[in-house]
Amino acid sequence: MFAGLGRFAYRRRRWVVAAWAVLFLAAIPALLRIEEPLKVGGFSSPDIESARARAVLERDLDLSPSQMVVIFRSERWLATDSQYERQVEIALSAVRELPNVTDVLTSADDATLIAPDNRTSYAIVGLNLPPEDAQRDVAGFNAALRRPPDLEILTAGAPAFYADIETVSQRDLRRAELIAFPFALVALLLVFGSAVAALVPLAVGGLGVAGVLLALYWLAQAVDLSIFVLNLATMLGLGLAVDYSLFVTSRYREELAARDGDVRGAVEGAAATAGRAVFFSGLTVLIGLMGLIFFKFMFLRSVGIAGVVVVFFSILAALTLLPAVLGIIGTRIDRFRLLPKRFQRPERDADHGFWAVLSRRVMARPILVLVPTLGVLLLLGAPFLRVNVSSPDARILPTDLPSRQGFDVLTESFGPGEISPFVIAVRSPTAIDDPKNLGALYDFAETLEADERVSRVQSIVSYAGDVSREQAVALLGVRRGLGEFGLDTRLGSLASEQTALVLAYTRAPANDDGNKDLLGDIRGIELGGDLSMLVDGGTAEIVDVVDQMYRDFPRAIVLIVVATYLVLLVLFRSVLLPLKAILMNALSILASYGALVWVFQDGHLGNVLGFTPLGYVEASLPVIMFCMLFGLSMDYEVFLLTRIREAWDHTGDNTHSVAVGLQRSGRIITSAALIVVVVTASFVSAEVILIKALGLGIALAVFLDATIVRALLVPATMRLLGSWNWWMPRRLERALPAHALTEETVPG
Repeated sequence: MFAGLGRFAYRRRRWVVAAWAVLFLAAIPALLRIEEPLKVGGFSSPDIESARARAVLERDLDLSPSQMVVIFRSERWLATDSQYERQVEIALSAVRELPNVTDVLTSADDATLIAPDNRTSYAIVGLNLPPEDAQRDVAGFNAALRRPPDLEILTAGAPAFYADIETVSQRDLRRAELIAFPFALVALLLVFGSAVAALVPLAVGGLGVAGVLLALYWLAQAVDLSIFVLNLATMLGLGLAVDYSLFVTSRYREELAARDGDVRGAVEGAAATAGRAVFFSGLTVLIGLMGLIFFKFMFLRSVGIAGVVVVFFSILAALTLLPAVLGIIGTRIDRFRLLPKRFQRPERDADHGFWAVLSRRVMARPILVLVPTLGVLLLLGAPFLRVNVSSPDARILPTDLPSRQGFDVLTESFGPGEISPFVIAVRSPTAIDDPKNLGALYDFAETLEADERVSRVQSIVSYAGDVSREQAVALLGVRRGLGEFGLDTRLGSLASEQTALVLAYTRAPANDDGNKDLLGDIRGIELGGDLSMLVDGGTAEIVDVVDQMYRDFPRAIVLIVVATYLVLLVLFRSVLLPLKAILMNALSILASYGALVWVFQDGHLGNVLGFTPLGYVEASLPVIMFCMLFGLSMDYEVFLLTRIREAWDHTGDNTHSVAVGLQRSGRIITSAALIVVVVTASFVSAEVILIKALGLGIALAVFLDATIVRALLVPATMRLLGSWNWWMPRRLERALPAHALTEETVPG
C-alpha cells in the first residue's frame, strides 16, 4: 500500500505539487483573517451548577449575559464629590446609547462601588450579549467612552478580558513563528548538512500548516473553535509535519545511496518503510488527541478537533507532497552542503556506533541504570503531588493590557473579593414574597453576613446596620411601594416573583482555599420555606469546572490507553511491549507535570520566563498535555520498537536486537525530537501563561523522552524482560489482523 502511494506520488509528482500549491493559494485569504470565526472562552459547560444558576438569573431577572466594568480614579476629586459624579456621567453618556447596552450602574446609584480610598470607583455596564460575542464590540465600547482630563479610566470585565486574549494570542503566534522557523532550519541544517535537504522538511511543514489553518477556518464556520487552536495548530502542526518529513527525507537519502541514484526506487522505498512508520506513529498521536473531543468544554473539544486536523494534514503531506518533491529534486537532495558529509552519514555499525555502545553498556548493568533513572524522573514529577488546579483569570495576561490593569486596580483598591462575588439564585415554586420565604431569605443573608470570610451581602432583605427580620420585611414593602410611584429602587434587578438574587462578597480571591470551603458551606445550607438555590460566581465556576473536567479525564485516559495498547498490540505482536511503552510515556508526562507545578504554581523562574506566578496550574493544562504528549512520546516509541522488532525477527537475540534497533533509530529520533523541542520551546516566549506553560511542558517532556527514557530506560527494561518482550499467546495472535510490519526496514 505505502510503496504504491510512493509510486503514485512519483509518477504524478508535478500534479501533486501543483495541487498543494493551489491549496496554499486558497489558504492565503483565510490566513489573513483566520481569527475572525474563532471564539475565546470555552472554559465552562452549561451542565455545571454555576452555569445553570447564571441561566436562571438571566431568564428570571434579565441579568445581563456579560458586563463591562469601567474603573474611574481621580487625584483631584473624591468619588463622593458632585464634580466627580458629573465627570463619570459625561464619560458614560455615549456608552448608554450603544445598541447592546442594557443598563448602567454607577457609584451614584450604589455607594458600594466606591473604594475605601474614596478616590476610585467603578461602573457596571450590562450587555445583552455573552462575553464571547461582546468582546467583538470592546473596541467600539472604548471609543464611546469620553475621557475627561481629571479622570483616569480603565475598562475590565469578561468581554475586555476576552478581547485582550485574542490580541495577545495573535502577538504570541507571530512571535513564536519568527522564532520557530529559523531555529528549526538551523536544527535541520545540523541534521542533514545541506541546504536543500534541510529546506524540504521545513517547506513541507509550512504547507501542511497552511492546509491545517484553511481547514480550521472552514470548520469554525460550523463548529465553535477556540482562538487557542491557532497556537496549537502552529506548535503541533509544524512540529509533526517537519518531524515526519525528517523521517521520510532521511530514509530517502539512504535509499538513494543504496540504489545508486535510482530516484524512483528511492521514493518508493522511503514511502514503503518510513511512510508506514509515519502512518502508525500518526495514528498513535491521533488517538491521544481524539480523547479531548469527548470533553464537555468547548476549549478542550477545540484542541481535540484541531489536533485531528493537524495529524491528518501532517501525514498527508509526508505521504503525498514530500515524495513528489523528492521525486522532482532527485539526486540534488544534498546540494549546497554546509557540513562535511561524514558528520551526517547514517550510523549503520550495529556493534560500534554510539547508540549501540551506549545501549550495550546500559544492558550490561540494567538495574544499576534503571533505579537511579526512575528516581530522577519520579523526583522531577514529585511537585505534582501538591498541585492546585484552577481556572484562569486576568493574571494569565501580561500587565500592559487594559483588562489586566483594570483587574489589578480593582484588586488593590477594593480587595480581592470584590471582583468575583458569590452569585446565588434563590428560587421558590410559589412566591418569593411569601412571608415564610422572606423570613428564610433574611436568615440566609444573615448567616452569610455573620461569616468572617464574607465582607458584605446584597439582597432584597439586606440593609446596612442592625435591622431585624420584621424591619427588613417592612422596608422591602416600602421600597416596593416607592417603585409603584415610579421611583427606581432597583428591586427588579434583585428579585422577581419566584427568583431572588443574593450577592456575597468575600475577603479573599476566587481561587482561595477558604472561598472553596465557603462554597461547600453555602451549598450545604438548608433554606427555610420552599426555597432552593443555585450558586454561581468566580469560586463556584472554578470548582464546578475542575470537578466536571476531572470527572471526564479518567474516561479519556482509559480510552487513550486502551486504544493505543490495541494499536501497538497489532503492530508489534507483543503483549508486554505496548504495556511497557505506556509506562515509559507516563514517566515522561509525570516529569513534565512536576515542572508545571514547580515553575508556574510555585513561581520559580518567573523572572527568567517573564510571568507573574499564579499559585495554581490552569486546570486544562494537565489534560491537554496528557493527550498531546501520550501520542507524541508514543510516536518515537513506534519508530524505535519497530527497528528492534525487525532485528528480533531476524536474529531472535534480544540484547543484540535492542542494540541494533537503537543504533538504527537513535540519531534520527534524537534529531526529530530536537525539531519538536525547538518548535514547542518557541512558545515559551508567549505572553499568555497558558500557552507559555504548554510550550515548556511539551518541550521538556519530549526532551526527557528522547534522551533519558529512550537511551536509558528502554534498553534497561528490555534487557530485564528478555524474551518476555516478545511473548504473545498463539490463540491471540491468530485472532489479530494481518501483521503490520514487513521485512522492510524503517527510517534510520
